[in-house]
Amino acid sequence: MAKPIRQLIDKPERARQLARAIASDLSLYHEAKIVEGIERDNLFEVMAAEITEGRDLFQKRVAEPLHKLNIYDRAVVDVLVKSKGHVKSKIW
Repeated sequence: MAKPIRQLIDKPERARQLARAIASDLSLYHEAKIVEGIERDNLFEVMAAEITEGRDLFQKRVAEPLHKLNIYDRAVVDVLVKSKGHVKSKIW
């Protein structure tokens, strides 16, 4: 039996929803690592593999013209950084 062909997301709003969902999953499953990364100011280094894995998933599901809009990267900052403003850090 053939797999159904999944249509790529081609609407920016849907792409934003997907990006935020992926970033939310990262936040949910790696909370302690994220907090530690913010406290030590090395969040993007300690989360590099997970962020890259999320970006790969995003790019597989979203039409290529939307990749250049940095939708995924913005969602990562919004969800992983802005939502952790309460965490003590020397960066703020």
